[in-house]
Amino acid sequence: MIHLMASTRRCLLAALIAASLPLHAQEPSAPVAEASAEVVPAAPTAFPDVLRALGGASLSERTALFDALLAAKHPNTAAVLKAWLDDHLHVRDADGAVFITAESDDGYTLTDPATLATSGPEPAAGFSKVGSNNSLRKLLRSALASFTLGSPDADIRLSAVKEMLRAPDDATLTMLRERRATETDATVQSPIDAGLAYADLTSDNAETRLAAVNVLSGSLAGETIAKLEALRDASNEPDERVRSAAAVAISSISLKRTLYSSIETLFFGLSLGSVLVLAAIGLAITFGVMGVINMAHGELMMIGAYTAYVVQLLMPNHLAASILISIPTAFVVSGLVGIAIERGVVRFLYGRPLETLLATFGISLFLQQLVRSIFSPLNRSVASPEFMSGQWVINDALSLTWNRLYIVLFTLVVFAALQLILRRTSLGLTVRAVSQNRAMARSMGINSDRVDAITFGLGSGIAGVAGVALSQLTNVGPNLGQSYIIDSFMVVVFGGVGNLWGTLIGGMTLGVAGKLLEPAVGAVMAKIAMLVFIILFIQRRKQGLFPQKGRAAEGH
Repeated sequence: MIHLMASTRRCLLAALIAASLPLHAQEPSAPVAEASAEVVPAAPTAFPDVLRALGGASLSERTALFDALLAAKHPNTAAVLKAWLDDHLHVRDADGAVFITAESDDGYTLTDPATLATSGPEPAAGFSKVGSNNSLRKLLRSALASFTLGSPDADIRLSAVKEMLRAPDDATLTMLRERRATETDATVQSPIDAGLAYADLTSDNAETRLAAVNVLSGSLAGETIAKLEALRDASNEPDERVRSAAAVAISSISLKRTLYSSIETLFFGLSLGSVLVLAAIGLAITFGVMGVINMAHGELMMIGAYTAYVVQLLMPNHLAASILISIPTAFVVSGLVGIAIERGVVRFLYGRPLETLLATFGISLFLQQLVRSIFSPLNRSVASPEFMSGQWVINDALSLTWNRLYIVLFTLVVFAALQLILRRTSLGLTVRAVSQNRAMARSMGINSDRVDAITFGLGSGIAGVAGVALSQLTNVGPNLGQSYIIDSFMVVVFGGVGNLWGTLIGGMTLGVAGKLLEPAVGAVMAKIAMLVFIILFIQRRKQGLFPQKGRAAEGH
């Protein structure tokens, strides 16, 4: 009896698959076509019949029924396949009807696959899941991807191509070849070409394999090198031409990947240099104008980072707006704290550098403890807005993170704005006058005390802005500033005390050099090497790359 039922199901399955085939595939002659026309059911009838057979079929039979569903070309096929893949396709035990289900409080809400009409709910106990295995799930994913292969959105087509190439078969490769003939977007063409070439590498025809190697020679994917490496072995590839072409392609790809890796390293060095410039540029102003070694500068950056955190707490649903608002807010908050430090402590210690250093170090410890008392010692996270998240993928070997790219641009904007302030405003004129010759500036009626307070506030405000940028790269915590204070002083001394161009070039130089050294000697040794270099450099050129003119130069 069991054998008879199995035979009956196989006969039914064969009939359904035959019914789903195009009519012209079954008409070798006119009389046969007329006879077949009487047997082949209409397409709308085939789809429900295949669904009903699906409910009682075994796993092996469901693979054939999957092909029948595709051949039926019913408009609801994609919905059925999606439900099947998501385990939302169930058969009602009472009558064997198949439904797309959605869980509800009372069981399942039912959707008729043929009409997509919704009914129910019905108790879940009366239904059995239409199961699948790993191989069938791969087929389902590939088939669903094929439905979106003709989407007008290139990103959707690209996702579909990648999904289809996860488990390519003859039918998938045929669809991709047809799509390649009409595809106009280069970002979609590239993975199609690579996928088809991967398949051609296993061809029995040497010319086909050779053509595939030539296509892959322009690829930068790591998978490509691995596949070509196998062809260099004579035991895997009998044709000498293919082996030679594979060796040439590997050399070309490796060279390109090395070049793009160097560009990526350079970018990371510039992004690190931008962080150093942001951290040091405010210090360069206060150090250059006032001669004050401010050990609390790192804590002013920390205050800016916590300001970004607080603003985001107040605007949790507007991440982009919160980051933009955090920039001027952090500038004002850190600037006011800096003015308070200058008016309350630093002004009484001018001309006494050691006492100033110790006093500002004590202030840094106080600010750290204050933050711990308010926000706790735990690190806080500032979420990045969507436009700063993810990567800009240029090719398979080069991608740039958006947050670091924006920080590089932001650093250049801050630098340009500060240059305009110092070169094109009366405040900048007085600041430059005091930095070059304080006594002469006083004799000309400039209130140097007021200039000192404003300058200290300006430098502190820029430190706060740097903290906002740092909040997009790392967690915000009480010790945030301590990680950058030493590097900031290194940048200021290397570039030239009080010289903004020196700070920019010095910060970028140290950032790039550090990243170039890291792969060879490690991160710690790279920092030590940079420190030794600066010590030796200062021994030969005590005033840095760009020595300051005027009072600062006269003091040495």
